[in-house]
Amino acid sequence: GRRIWQNEAAGKIEGLTDWNQGEHFASLGIGHFIWYPAGPKGPFEESFPSLVSFLKKEGVRLPDWLDEHTECPWPNRAAFFADANSPRLTQLRAVLAATLSQQSAFLARRLERALPSMLESASSHEQAKIKGLFERLGSSAKGRFALIDYVNFKGEGIKATERYSGQGWGLLQVLASMPADGGVREFSAA
Repeated sequence: GRRIWQNEAAGKIEGLTDWNQGEHFASLGIGHFIWYPAGPKGPFEESFPSLVSFLKKEGVRLPDWLDEHTECPWPNRAAFFADANSPRLTQLRAVLAATLSQQSAFLARRLERALPSMLESASSHEQAKIKGLFERLGSSAKGRFALIDYVNFKGEGIKATERYSGQGWGLLQVLASMPADGGVREFSAA
C-alpha cells in the first residue's frame, strides 16, 4: 500500500484526493480509485463506491456526507479544486490516510477476483497459459505487487469499453502476450 501510494501520489496526503487534467472523474485514495459525478459514466470501471462499501464492512467510520453520495458530489475538476480545503475533502483525506491497510486489502481482493473473469474472457487455448502465468507471478512478492498494481490501474482487460482502436491494455492482454514460462521481467516488458 505504501509503495502504491508513493508511486501514485508521492506518499503525500494531498495526493489522496485528485482530479487529473482532461479526466471526467475524481481519483481518490492510494489506488486513485475512480469516482464519477452524476451523469453519464465514462469507459473506465468506477471503483471508489466499492471501496466505500468495503471500508464500511471493515468497520471504518466514514464522514456522514459520504453516506449521502453514491455519485461524486463535485460535478467537475474546477469545482473539486475550488473545494480543496473544505471540511469534506479534509475529512476524506484523513479517512484515506488512516485506512492504508484496508485500501491495500481492497486492492488485493480485486486481484483475487480478476482471474475467474479473465479466464472467462480468454480464448479456450489461452486459458491454461493465463492461469499459469497469473499463479507464477502471484507466488512472489514482486510478482504479486506487479499484478495488484497493474490490475488496479489498467484493469482486467475484459471490458469492451476499455480499448483504444480495438486494442485492450488490461492484465489479460499483458499475460496473453507473454511467453508461457515468463516471469516478472517478461511481465514488465509486455
